Amino acid sequence: NKRSHRNEKPARLVLNASLASTLETLLFFTALIITLPIGLHFTTKSYAFEGAFGMSNRDSYFYAAIVAVVAVHVVLALFVYVAWNKGSRQWCEGKQD
Repeated sequence: NKRSHRNEKPARLVLNASLASTLETLLFFTALIITLPIGLHFTTKSYAFEGAFGMSNRDSYFYAAIVAVVAVHVVLALFVYVAWNKGSRQWCEGKQD
């Protein structure tokens, strides 16, 4: 019975570390999916499309929106890639125990 109590703490610590890592990843990608597309939209609109290319206000909004949508898809793809790799690695580590 004493052995089972000794083994519970490391398993609980691994579970807590795994949960903390998962939440950290989720919060990182949440912040990224909010800030990156908005930042890219206004930056590309002002500096790239209106400034460098000399486009009209209406055209620059359109093309900046395309850049923002592409950014959202890139961040989502990165999230799926990271989550898949992290999940399969944790599954393999759990399987070896």
